[in-house]
Amino acid sequence: MFVQIIQGHVRDAGQLKAAIDDWVKFLSPGAEGWLSSTGGVTDSGDFIGLACFTDAASAQHNSERPDQDAWWQRTSQLFDGPVQFHNADNAVTDNPGEPLDAQFVQIMQGHGTDHDRAMELMLQDQPEWATFRPDILGTTACAYGDGDFTVAVYFTNEAEARAGERKKPPPELHEQLAELQQIMVGKTAYYDLHHPWIQAP
Repeated sequence: MFVQIIQGHVRDAGQLKAAIDDWVKFLSPGAEGWLSSTGGVTDSGDFIGLACFTDAASAQHNSERPDQDAWWQRTSQLFDGPVQFHNADNAVTDNPGEPLDAQFVQIMQGHGTDHDRAMELMLQDQPEWATFRPDILGTTACAYGDGDFTVAVYFTNEAEARAGERKKPPPELHEQLAELQQIMVGKTAYYDLHHPWIQAP
């Protein structure tokens, strides 16, 4: 799966939401290979979004459409600074529930030393994780550049997510978390989307 991560600071979250709704309504029918989009604006005005396609070729074809370019030229004016793009063509998902039903999404960004091992760890013991954290409906993990990563976690709601954070995992899951933390280097950034925008065909 191919994922494009888009992020930047916006002046008016409502205007951006309206622009994205217009894309879903008018442009998404012609976006071949589009699987879903997740995004939102944090309390500090930072937008971050993930556009998921079946493959990079489909995403590129969508970007080359004249109506897509016209839409982005208008929408980019809603940002009050530079907009960053990251492309990941090796994204993985783990969906024990229905991410489209998530009422809270947390997106993490950072740097790691071993992408392949991190992906293995994230996909291990899925039934055990689903039992331990029923508040997690899904996860999408992306890696790009020289070890950079973005991970979106979809939760039932924020209250249950915060309660789940305080739970002590069983030993085998604790070991996985500890190894993941060893793989990560530097500071991890967290983007809390209290009102996530999640769309799909």
